[in-house]
Amino acid sequence: MYELPQQLADGLALGALYGLIAIGYTMVYGIVQLINFAHGEIFMIGGFGALTTYTILPSGTPLAIAIPVMLIGGAVVSVAVAMAAERFAYRPLRGAPRLAPLITAIGLSIVLQQLVWGFYPGAKKPISFPEFKGDSFQIFEGLSIGRSDAFILVAAPLCMLALGLFVSKSRSGRAMQATAQDPDTAKLMGINTDRIIVMAFAIGAAFAAVAAVAEGLDKGQIRFEMGFLLGLKAFTAAVLGGIGNIYGAMIGGVVLGIAETLSIAYVQHIPGMDQFGGGAWKDIWVFSLLILVLLFRPQGLLGQRSADRA
Repeated sequence: MYELPQQLADGLALGALYGLIAIGYTMVYGIVQLINFAHGEIFMIGGFGALTTYTILPSGTPLAIAIPVMLIGGAVVSVAVAMAAERFAYRPLRGAPRLAPLITAIGLSIVLQQLVWGFYPGAKKPISFPEFKGDSFQIFEGLSIGRSDAFILVAAPLCMLALGLFVSKSRSGRAMQATAQDPDTAKLMGINTDRIIVMAFAIGAAFAAVAAVAEGLDKGQIRFEMGFLLGLKAFTAAVLGGIGNIYGAMIGGVVLGIAETLSIAYVQHIPGMDQFGGGAWKDIWVFSLLILVLLFRPQGLLGQRSADRA
């Protein structure tokens, strides 16, 4: 129990990372009913875009100055790839049966991953990423927060606050809500639904780039395949919170992150469960949690039951 505050803080930071990526899944699904399985690779490309931006900066640039520039560079690359994917891969299939864009998303995921593997210099192995230097922040005895965790714990709420204000207060945000509720009626009311859909892809990609920078700062490296598992867990978080619900995506991410951290720390101490503890089993418990939620609340924690759109 002495370690519980530390485990909860670590789980909260991990969950904030999952939540930022999950927002991309839930925004796209909420508007066009598309599960964009290439979003994990959009996240990965954001990390490589941020790293490329860092290498362009003058040598010795302080990290406090480099990080905002890296965030911009990573977001620009992620948004550009996401917008291109929407325009050339998904938009032509918008009226097709749902299986067609789903298969396209899986194929696009593989293509993006292999393009980075094949053409980015040194990407066949993990590439070093700049890290925070200095000690962790000591909150009280038994609880310290690393600098990379502090970054994601600040960035995630700020992103959520900005998105919430944008969706609820801006004209484009209200148009986004209308498109999500009924795209055909929204189009008849003069809303450019194509622009709104592109905007959803772009916002999700920008958030994924922020998460990619946080992941790089935490691990000290990025890999071409890092988007697969993190993307899968972020999608799980979106489903857990209620896919299509922006706040549900973040809550689902936090629940998932805390569950994963606690399972690593405590399952092995349960009598008779010592062989099922540790990091090797963390994904088993995470996805078991998803199965339980889907069994007893299929719409997710904050989702609402609704009929399928015709």
